[in-house]
Amino acid sequence: MNNIKKQKSKTLKIILRGLAIIIGGFIAAYGLETVLIPNNVSDGGVTGLSIVGSELFGLPLGALIAIINIPFIWLGYQQIGKSFAFFSVLGIASLAVSTTLMHHMPAIIKGDTLLVTVVGGIILGFGMGLALRNGGALDGIDMLAVLLSRKLPFGTSDFILFLNLFVFIFVSTVFGFQGAILSAIAYYIASKVIHIVEEGLSGSKTFKIITTQPELMVETIRDRLGRSATYNEVLGGYSKEKFKEITCVINRLEDSKIKEIIHEIDEGAFVTVYDVAEVKGGNFRKRNIH
Repeated sequence: MNNIKKQKSKTLKIILRGLAIIIGGFIAAYGLETVLIPNNVSDGGVTGLSIVGSELFGLPLGALIAIINIPFIWLGYQQIGKSFAFFSVLGIASLAVSTTLMHHMPAIIKGDTLLVTVVGGIILGFGMGLALRNGGALDGIDMLAVLLSRKLPFGTSDFILFLNLFVFIFVSTVFGFQGAILSAIAYYIASKVIHIVEEGLSGSKTFKIITTQPELMVETIRDRLGRSATYNEVLGGYSKEKFKEITCVINRLEDSKIKEIIHEIDEGAFVTVYDVAEVKGGNFRKRNIH
């Protein structure tokens, strides 16, 4: 019985993820067809190449998005796995079909270049971020960047920037220099929105604290912040003195409060702070402090 319930729950999660990715493709297509493309602004990656190809040769945008992404989906299958490839097919198909259905929809913004890049970038980024958050992708160029970063001594983000540089040069042949610049701005805004959608607005941070009063520090963090902490024993490389290093994970809204606590208890504490992409399990749930 438990196995049946687990299987049903797993199936439901897969269906919900697939639905979210389809919705993400629909939202991204809406941003393209009603904001960016009518104002001669493109996207980056495969979608940007498809938009330029559609303008140059009069071919359906949806068909180009589907066809050009095929080799990248294969790369995703080889490098990341069949689940990612399946959900990416779902997302890219959703984007391709949605752009076809929305092709004759009227533009919701006309002329205002600043508003076009901001609104278009936000809508596009939200759709793409929703797909990525649920294990799929709407554009294949990121998969190529991952593959190249494994073969050559450069990071994935470096290759994404490098590959898109050529895309926007290509865009300038159709939309002009101004169109290419606006496309790059819209792409940048979209990338930031993708990051927010993937990780959430609040996000988390890890504080590592070396202090002369570790017990008092942990007790105060627990009482005034409602967060637990852990100890690691560390050894000073120069002094050879043993310390207790405190590790505490908080959300971003609590950043100033924990800094206030640290400064109040030990102004000379050694503190390092890291951004955390995701937190699961353990005792991260915040308890009430009132």
